[in-house]
Amino acid sequence: MILLAAVILTAGCINSKANVTSPQEAQENSTNSQENSTVLEITQLDQINTSLEKGPVLLKLGAEWCEECQELNPVLAQVATDYAGRATVVTVDIDKSPTLADYFGIYVIPDSSVIVGIENGTYVYMQQDGNVTTERSTARILKIEGKEVYENVLDLALQNEKS
Repeated sequence: MILLAAVILTAGCINSKANVTSPQEAQENSTNSQENSTVLEITQLDQINTSLEKGPVLLKLGAEWCEECQELNPVLAQVATDYAGRATVVTVDIDKSPTLADYFGIYVIPDSSVIVGIENGTYVYMQQDGNVTTERSTARILKIEGKEVYENVLDLALQNEKS
């Protein structure tokens, strides 16, 4: 209920220019992110699409006030370092980007998934069992998990990319 209220209140206060990144800026940020092995905070789907051109995207949706989300940040930073140049790790702050929260159907955070492509305008996700799907609900990694869970799904995504 509180999350819903926060999303509704935040949605009414968005400065559309403040959170908008041009496709060129998204490309530069994504490139810089991979070169520096950092986690990229995104605000638009175009930023995911640009990152997908380089490989799989590990997406985490969370919020600053979420303790588990904050605990997950160092894990994702290490994954970003370990997979630099092969995959991109991105986060979405659902309070800053309520449109993305709605798009991905967030009901609990942290909520992560690995996006491996786009098929007919819909994201394709890697499931933990190695299957791909356009149904994000079956590919979610909910709450906080150990680094090996994220690495396993990314490894499966990278293997899938080669085949």
